[in-house]
Amino acid sequence: MWSRWRDREEGAARADAVRAASALAVHLQRGGALQPVRVNGLALVTGEVAFADLACSAARFYGTEINHPPSAGYFEDHPTFGRQWVSNGRLDARRRRAAEDAALPRWRDHTPARTVLTSVGVRLLPVGSGDWLPFDHALLTGVTEEQSAIVLSYGVCAPLLLTGTAAPWLGVAIDHLRRHLA
Repeated sequence: MWSRWRDREEGAARADAVRAASALAVHLQRGGALQPVRVNGLALVTGEVAFADLACSAARFYGTEINHPPSAGYFEDHPTFGRQWVSNGRLDARRRRAAEDAALPRWRDHTPARTVLTSVGVRLLPVGSGDWLPFDHALLTGVTEEQSAIVLSYGVCAPLLLTGTAAPWLGVAIDHLRRHLA
């Protein structure tokens, strides 16, 4: 019962987000513009204008170095040979595969973040961090929109995934800024 109610609410929120994104797209296609908003806690550079201050979840797509675990086994006290190490090859192989799988490129560092869209780029303030992370439009190579997420690809860093109800609207706004402010 609870999950059906939650799914219904998520579906309604997703539908509202898609409607808001569609309305923004129509507004921009008819010659409208993004409206500046006031942002507290973020120092903007001269000429930079903020257009949105939203809450999203953010993640980055990258791989890591393989961190192989130490060899597994146990010491055995043998009456003839004395104390000796007995390795566990199967466990070692399974742990090596797990370490290699964990290092493969995937979405990492999932965190809620305050997301500010400006004329210069996207600014993220992850929860628990005091530093804003800048993602400039000038370095943006692609915007991919998914159901309730957008993927921003950059030429100099790992792709950025933004999810949440604001993501469809952000995708339309970022694509518009990318085309018209370049």
